[in-house]
Amino acid sequence: MADKDDLFGAALQDRLARQAPLAARLRPKTLDDMVGQDHLLAPGRPLRTLIEAARLSSVVLWGPPGTGKTTLARLIAGATSKAFEPMSAVTAGVKDVREVSEKARRRLGEDGRGTILFLDEVHRFNKAQQDALLPWVEEGVLVLIGATTENPYFQVNAPLLSRSTLFRLEPLSPDALRQLVERGLKAEGATADDDALDHLVDKAEGDARAALNGLEVAVALSPTQHVTLADAEAALSARAIRYERDEHYDVISAFIKSVRGSDPDAGLYWLARMLEAGEDARFIARRLVILASEDVGMADPTGLLVADAAARAVEFVGLPEAQLNLAHAVVYLATAPKSNRAATALWRAQEDVRERAAGAVPMHLRDTSYGAARKLGHGKGYRYPHDDPRAWVPQDYRPPEVSDRTYYEPSAHGHEAEVAERLKRMGEPEPEAEG
Repeated sequence: MADKDDLFGAALQDRLARQAPLAARLRPKTLDDMVGQDHLLAPGRPLRTLIEAARLSSVVLWGPPGTGKTTLARLIAGATSKAFEPMSAVTAGVKDVREVSEKARRRLGEDGRGTILFLDEVHRFNKAQQDALLPWVEEGVLVLIGATTENPYFQVNAPLLSRSTLFRLEPLSPDALRQLVERGLKAEGATADDDALDHLVDKAEGDARAALNGLEVAVALSPTQHVTLADAEAALSARAIRYERDEHYDVISAFIKSVRGSDPDAGLYWLARMLEAGEDARFIARRLVILASEDVGMADPTGLLVADAAARAVEFVGLPEAQLNLAHAVVYLATAPKSNRAATALWRAQEDVRERAAGAVPMHLRDTSYGAARKLGHGKGYRYPHDDPRAWVPQDYRPPEVSDRTYYEPSAHGHEAEVAERLKRMGEPEPEAEG
């Protein structure tokens, strides 16, 4: 009966292997078969050295989709005598972790054999679920291999991360993808034009799985088992834009820096990329409102009005139409003269508030709205600016401790040049009164 079950299991695995996607069928069996990640896996490199010396403790593998995290975890398990327990954080919970951990404890006690727990998408576990792993990892009952596409410094608890070695996997290079796609062609018994392979490699953006899936579809679309550029284009006609948490921060950073750098085309490109990826339009609008004051500022005060109007349009009109309002604001702010002097002035004042003594409010500036205020000397010596023909009079408006400090220094850009000239005139000596 046992022999019959073994034969049935072997037959099932064989059928599943034949029906598996091309990416699964080409999964490497040894470290030497692995394509890409040479910075970790080339002879003498850190991860390979630890694997071959059987000295690897818990690790977190961080990288974009299709860079070999799952494959690498299986190769690590295959290179050791440890049992391999795969689990996905999407479907698993604390109960599953405890069951695997208890089984690992029994295995270690009875057979002296360790256990590797491969937790795919570890970032999907919440704090409590991640905390449940700590005792087992600390005791050495489990060697954890966590895989994540998200930045672990944001998504993985600090205690768990501190007990693991972090290895970052990079998108595969075009040469590595080309090598992988050529392996796939051989496995499919197909041929292809060079421009078709170039297209598959280019559109995969470093994702090995995407390249092989595209190839598999292209071969299926080809009536002759020879993939042309048209087949490759048809296979990739619908491509989802990658936009994980890391890309969210990196793309918005590139967006802001492009607008600040007065490049409207770059600003529009990053805006389009965010919108296509489904970024929250309100988030984009808020960043533009901030930029209008921080980077355009007094060089073009209207920039803040334009940004604010775009933000209101996002709420009032909504997408997809409000993307036009966002584009309007991006072009306006990118092409506007730039000045950060208002922002830097605030930062200087804040630094003084933090680091210098907080002087008392000068008597002539104090509140005079209540009856006894005048008796206390409040308001004495205050000069009302509108009584002067210039609508301005020289007087101290700060405590003596900071009265000589200059915070706002207008630039010579755009409207701010007029502000600079106005402040210069205000600093000229007061005209003598006619006698």
